[in-house]
Amino acid sequence: MGTSLLPELGNVTIAGGGSQLGDQLGIQKRQRCEVLRGQLELERFTFWAQWKDLAQYILPRRPRFTISDVNKGDRRNQSIIDSTATECVDILRAGMMTGMTSPARPWFRLITGDPDLDERHEVKEYLHEVQTRMEIAFLRSNLYDKLPVLYGDMAVFGTGTIGMMEDSETIFRFYDFPVGSYSIANDAKMRIRVFCRTLRFTVRQMVDLWGGISKSTGKPAWQEGRPCSLSVNVQNLYERGNLDAWVDVCHLIQPNVSYDGRRIEAKYKRFEEVYYELGSPNNPYDTASIGLLSHSGFDEFPILVGRWEVNSEDVYATNCPGMKALGDIRQLQMGEKRSAQGIEKTINPPLTGPTRLMNNKISVLPGDFTGDDVPDAKSGIRPIYQFDFAAGVRALEEKQQQVRGRVEEAFKKPVFLMFADDRRDKTATEVAEMKEEKLLVLGPMLWQFNGDVLKPLIDRGYNIMNRKRLLPPPPPVLQGMELHVEFVSIMAQAQKAAGIASIERFAGFTAQIADKDPSILDNIDDQELLLQYADATGVPPKILRSEEQVTALRTQRAKAAQAQQAAENAPKIAAAAKGLGAAPQEGSPLAHLLASARARQQLDATAQPVGSVLP
Repeated sequence: MGTSLLPELGNVTIAGGGSQLGDQLGIQKRQRCEVLRGQLELERFTFWAQWKDLAQYILPRRPRFTISDVNKGDRRNQSIIDSTATECVDILRAGMMTGMTSPARPWFRLITGDPDLDERHEVKEYLHEVQTRMEIAFLRSNLYDKLPVLYGDMAVFGTGTIGMMEDSETIFRFYDFPVGSYSIANDAKMRIRVFCRTLRFTVRQMVDLWGGISKSTGKPAWQEGRPCSLSVNVQNLYERGNLDAWVDVCHLIQPNVSYDGRRIEAKYKRFEEVYYELGSPNNPYDTASIGLLSHSGFDEFPILVGRWEVNSEDVYATNCPGMKALGDIRQLQMGEKRSAQGIEKTINPPLTGPTRLMNNKISVLPGDFTGDDVPDAKSGIRPIYQFDFAAGVRALEEKQQQVRGRVEEAFKKPVFLMFADDRRDKTATEVAEMKEEKLLVLGPMLWQFNGDVLKPLIDRGYNIMNRKRLLPPPPPVLQGMELHVEFVSIMAQAQKAAGIASIERFAGFTAQIADKDPSILDNIDDQELLLQYADATGVPPKILRSEEQVTALRTQRAKAAQAQQAAENAPKIAAAAKGLGAAPQEGSPLAHLLASARARQQLDATAQPVGSVLP
């Protein structure tokens, strides 16, 4: 059985041990959860027919429409003759990974939302340090294993879902859910805030998770007379040694009506999570008859749902490349079948001939002989069809190429090949120059995905690491401020490429004019130009010096230039004093100038050369 989505042990509240009132409230909660589950599954059922068609022709092994559809190795790709659509999904996955969430380069950064505050050096360094630690945490987790699965589900079925849970070893861990195995619902702001699924556990897993096994005796709770939330059915199966029997369980996450920010118990958090057995009788112990296996919660909604395109208040996606190309994909399979039949009839055509030969052995082997006493040649064996199948196959293949092109366009294959086929990362400017008009088509999907998946992913990741004290303390100026996310992936920057290109064109045009009239540069704040370009291209802030460092460096450079000028003027001043015929009076300006020049000469004679980071 697959891994369960149980949170950390410290966040789990085992049901039971409460008062009679608590038991009644627990039973009512389970009944409400059952009503909600039935409503959600009824809505989901309306999408099944389309999802099954999409799976049949593109990804036959991905969905799960029944609770028992686990670890089944039966063949399911009989309807796929031409694999163009499946190949397009693979390219789309690779392209979205490289273009949106590449583990090889930064794809997000944190900002305050205040441009002036973002320019402060201590703020830049803090945000960059937090970003670096989060990137390392994501690399340690299995995020980059699950994101391609999410992209594939979105492309084929329109909707893809992964869960983000805390983990004691890798900070957080991600779980993917096959389409058809879960139900979701929106809140009043049309955000996914309800997640429900049914799954199976073995009796052994049930007892390990919820049996309250004693560390000292190794016995489950009910054998020692302690409260236990497992049903009588599970207890009896365990007692009889039937440890591998399957038990159906419901898993539900929803907004918590009992939310109380002043209490630390997990079941009072902003979102509640419950597990309970399906159709199980209550536990015989009065102190544990609430019918819930566990009741816990989360500070943030842990389910990330990506939807390619949503129609108004719909919950599940209503359009995606798979839905758009389904008709062409079906035609492609039928055309490929007809083409194979035509080639077969050309190579091994059906034959006709005189009836007297029906009972005789007729050889079709090269060089073999079949005798016939009738001299009429027309009565011999010949193909039934008098048709040029080769020409028909060629015409069909031309049509098939047109259909393949439509399928590839629907899955944006030409766009994603820019990211998947090249061995090196392209800059935003290169991407924009190559396929800027095609990237504009992906704009709505990118913004939808950023809001549905990537922003909640960063927010929850930051909060988890902050609660675990894995982030540095913020500078005083950021105390109590809310941070925001800005995406700097290749595709995100390609959307902003127009702004970068305008800066580059302006700088190049200015340089051309400056060749003839250098005074034109007086109109340009070159420092601000550099900062704006660095910000637009996502340059790490540690590359740039802070304003204080720049000011100190310029002051030091000015003092050095002033001292150098004084040293160069010292011989002239001395010659002028000698011409006066007397030493300058002590304390006079001339005496101070000569003393400064001599000191500078002595310093230059004894100083060692010091390197600089700047040329």
